[in-house]
Amino acid sequence: MSNRETGTDVILIGAGIMSATLGSLLKELVPDWKITVFEKLGNTGEESSNEWNNAGTGHAALCELNYTNEKPDGSIDISKAIKVNEQFQLSRQFWSYLVNSKLISSPQDFIMPLPHMSLVQGEDNVTFLKKRFEAMSNNPLFQGMEFCDDPEKLIEWLPLIMDGRTLEEPIAATKIDSGTDVNFGALTRKLFDHLKGKNVDVNYKHSVEDIERTSGGLWELKVRNIASGKVARHTAKFVFIGGGGGSLHLLQKSGIPEGKGIGGFPVSGQFMVCNNPEVAAQHHAKVYGKAPVGAPPMSVPHLDTRYINNKKSLLFGPFAGFSPKFLKNGSNLDLLTSVKPSNVLTMLAAGVKEMSLTKYLIEQVMLSKEKRMEVIREFIPNAKNEDWDLVVAGQRVQVIKDTEASGKGTLQFGTEVITAADGSIAALLGASPGASTAVHVMLEIINKCFPQHLKEWEPKIKDMIPSYGVSLMDNPELLNEIRTSTAQTLGLNEKEPIYS
Repeated sequence: MSNRETGTDVILIGAGIMSATLGSLLKELVPDWKITVFEKLGNTGEESSNEWNNAGTGHAALCELNYTNEKPDGSIDISKAIKVNEQFQLSRQFWSYLVNSKLISSPQDFIMPLPHMSLVQGEDNVTFLKKRFEAMSNNPLFQGMEFCDDPEKLIEWLPLIMDGRTLEEPIAATKIDSGTDVNFGALTRKLFDHLKGKNVDVNYKHSVEDIERTSGGLWELKVRNIASGKVARHTAKFVFIGGGGGSLHLLQKSGIPEGKGIGGFPVSGQFMVCNNPEVAAQHHAKVYGKAPVGAPPMSVPHLDTRYINNKKSLLFGPFAGFSPKFLKNGSNLDLLTSVKPSNVLTMLAAGVKEMSLTKYLIEQVMLSKEKRMEVIREFIPNAKNEDWDLVVAGQRVQVIKDTEASGKGTLQFGTEVITAADGSIAALLGASPGASTAVHVMLEIINKCFPQHLKEWEPKIKDMIPSYGVSLMDNPELLNEIRTSTAQTLGLNEKEPIYS
């Protein structure tokens, strides 16, 4: 067993979209820094970033109803939608920079134009959607959004969903044509191909087993080569833990005080995929509905056109599920081993608080195919059993922590960044909107972890991301300029591509 020690400037744990984005940003800012990546699996983007393990929605808050809440006075709070949309605009700008700089090519392999729609039924929901539309369509970020409650017009918008529907209650939809479908697996692979060409050392089938601080202030990682069983030690000035659900265990091993008291709750996802091309051809949009009462926000039902391997497909989901694993390729002991003296009370409090969620997840796991088809038929009345198959998607580990607003053991539905006070280590936890806002999240890490370099780096960051540090909502001219230029670079102006 070897125990040699290798030094590097930056270590990225996990070869998903987050590490790919941070590595790509740092390589532009400081090309001479040495970056080393360790990935447990045999390839890049195989866990949460994989195209079959997430919804691929370019989350710009155009259709997700859980980003816009109705306040007690009946008005609609769109502040979260604004925030998420502005963050997605940063991703579009950085991807465009990479394409324009010839660092990655063929953007149609990872991003496609696709209308984003919200669909609701029932008088109260239609009233909510109309108020949401009025609040959003006045904002430059959501320019071009349309509202429709006329069934005849909805047949044009949603032929598959409206076919065979008996309209016993009001129905309405909003549509915005500037939405996208993003293949985060393909994007991750492109970014890592680019990084390998820039002398980034990417090690597959390497598992980080331990992480601790050296007396000299560096981080030392104990890394096992899964194929040979050999263990090596690697040191770095800065470590990013971007291992999806596996990040929590490594954060705990680092021992930083900021990681204490945080727990994780695993939720698995499943989708039904349409195997009949004739049915898939009748739908061209991502259509989000409202989550059933008592369901978690990540269980919002949606019927999605997806582009995977340059082929158009149709997915419906997500059906949630429960597994104690923190990664799709994880261990059944993951949840148990994440309970530590520092977070046990938080975890127990969450267990009591989230009994209804646990019950819901277990019920979801037990659903028969017929029960799943009944849920699909709420969207597609004429759906046939033989046209749909089940696909097991990725694991999400929702963060559990104590918050002032909600007390002990509060489940967080979002993306969380934990950084050490001295900025030498950062970990990414949580789930959606995740990948869509990867550039924003990584800029946040750069701000927190490299404050001493920011002045020097800022001109380059603005070169890559023109709206860096600027509110696009308050600068409609810059917003239009960015929208137009990124749409052109990323090929988002073309009509629907014809795929076999």
